Amino acid sequence: MKKMILLLGILVSLTAAHVVFAQTSGVITYEIKVNMHRRLPPERAEMKAMIPEFRTTKEQLFFNGNESLFKPLIEDEDEEVSGGGMRIVMRQPNTEIYLDQTSGKMISKQEFMGKNYLIEDSVKLSPWKFGTEIKTIQGYECKQAYYTDEVKMMVNGTESIEKREITAWYTDAIRHFLGPERFNTLPGAVLAVDINNGERVLVARSIELRDLKKNELKVPSSGTKTTQEEYRKMVDEQMKQMGGGRGIMIRN
Repeated sequence: MKKMILLLGILVSLTAAHVVFAQTSGVITYEIKVNMHRRLPPERAEMKAMIPEFRTTKEQLFFNGNESLFKPLIEDEDEEVSGGGMRIVMRQPNTEIYLDQTSGKMISKQEFMGKNYLIEDSVKLSPWKFGTEIKTIQGYECKQAYYTDEVKMMVNGTESIEKREITAWYTDAIRHFLGPERFNTLPGAVLAVDINNGERVLVARSIELRDLKKNELKVPSSGTKTTQEEYRKMVDEQMKQMGGGRGIMIRN
């Protein structure tokens, strides 16, 4: 009887360990919804009739026990919007963000002016504060966290510092320190992010906990290597030459 109890205990422990291990790899598909009208300055209010209020895209987060890769899910061709005699082509940028959690190394592949750049950086902790609200996303109970940061923007050729109110929802039932873009420093997997109360929203639409297929998670390697400082300087100078634009973020 003692041997039977011991064997049962071992099987239960192995089963529990297998469940935990199975949840350390998979892919999360996010829907990103951007309010295009919120970024238009008052003097360009007429453009609201030329572009849709919201633009929706999808991106995927591939992850294993130590690494993650966030990249676009290309489903459609470039989106065209016509109105008032103008034709606007909206193209999803080819941006990838790779993170090695063990070393804290991050490699960002950024597309700018038709060229790809590889930027090596390190993970930076965000000043998260923890709320008390609970939300269920894709069947996972998620806790609330939030903080405020500042980003440098180009507005009509002039640099401007703007605040961003960020609220995230994360679950500790999936791998910790996991999330889209740079929202990856919480004790769980971030399944939703709301920036400036609906200005930009990222929400997980599907979660697959499975072994990754070959080449689903690859370290970005095609592009000109540069530093974060050099990249920001280049984008800053280019935006000034072009006269800037409302809502062009030049901080990575």
